[in-house]
Amino acid sequence: MAFFGSPEFAIPTLRALIASPFRPVVVVTQPDRPAGRGRSLRPPPAKELATGAGIPLLQPARLRDASATAALASYEPELQVIAAYGQILRPEVLALPAWGTFNVHASLLPRWRGAAPIAAAIRAGDRETGITIMLAEQGEDTGEILAARPEPIDDSDDAGALSERLADLGAALLLETIPRWLDGEIIAHSQDERLATRARRITKVDGAIDWTRPAVEIWRQVRAFTPWPGATTSLRGTPLHVRRASPASAARDSEDVPGTILAVDDAIAVQTGGGVLHIERVQLAGKRAMSAREFARGRRELLGVRLGAPAAEPAGD
Repeated sequence: MAFFGSPEFAIPTLRALIASPFRPVVVVTQPDRPAGRGRSLRPPPAKELATGAGIPLLQPARLRDASATAALASYEPELQVIAAYGQILRPEVLALPAWGTFNVHASLLPRWRGAAPIAAAIRAGDRETGITIMLAEQGEDTGEILAARPEPIDDSDDAGALSERLADLGAALLLETIPRWLDGEIIAHSQDERLATRARRITKVDGAIDWTRPAVEIWRQVRAFTPWPGATTSLRGTPLHVRRASPASAARDSEDVPGTILAVDDAIAVQTGGGVLHIERVQLAGKRAMSAREFARGRRELLGVRLGAPAAEPAGD
């Protein structure tokens, strides 16, 4: 078996395969990337696990290169598994294994095909997501479905917490699916194209908070983009990350401009374009994260300040 995966989401699946009868003979992962303030090269999590387990590695910058495909083919994989690898596999790679290529995808397909299905589900207000094991093909998450398992989305879930649960769920479902597929017990079925939705790739810009949006939408944005790229605004021109928030239980009519801080206590109450958002945990750029109460201590001048406003704008303007 060949395994394709890179980030933390891939780790439970890779770890489960290593401990199973389907131990990979090679792990294909992304190249080391610059990270942190020093921009030193950092290996992907899958590389560290594979190296520790003594499994050969391939880290091609472009798997489409003939040399990379030939290197993979030399291992003669009979089955391939993808879990958040980061590149689309070309036909010649998909054609290598006799038993096909499985993809562990973090949604109930065909809903939320694409690069960021967990964030998309939270931001859309979905009450349920899940894991789908499918046969990979050239289309983006369009392959036939072998197995699926739902997972509820709680109001307290952010993308990080939900990703951890789905990663574990995906590993367990994969290990159930492989032997059933090899024994001929599973009939793959096509996806219903009428129900397909797409989860586009996230960028840092997506985290910027627009206070004219309703409180519920901003709350979902905070959860969807935690831990990355983070939901961000500014306080007198200084970047401010909103780490945790919740919409007020009842809408509040106010003539205050969206973004205006209305109250400061256990939470920082902020007027939005529809209702009030309670900010519960924040982090100034370059500082540690802290509770709203801790952040507001000694900052009585916060009342009336408008988040996201230019640094020179007077309080309450």
